[in-house]
Amino acid sequence: MRTKRLAVTFGIVWAATVFLTTLLSVYTGYGKLFLDFVASIYPGYSISLLGSVIGLVYAFFDMFVGVYIVSWVYHQVSANLK
Repeated sequence: MRTKRLAVTFGIVWAATVFLTTLLSVYTGYGKLFLDFVASIYPGYSISLLGSVIGLVYAFFDMFVGVYIVSWVYHQVSANLK
């Protein structure tokens, strides 16, 4: 259960980061280089209002799956070392 909670928490934080940085960039241009990199990873993402929502969804699931796998492996290894 801790694995899922950790993955959801990281997913929310990463999704909020991408979403808010995209909105900030739409209006000020801030973070454009970072978001260009994000756009190279997430198909369909762009620095726009619609892109902020697309990035939010991609970012949540991307980080959720990545952290879930790492956390699951960590718990399996630490359980076997006891």
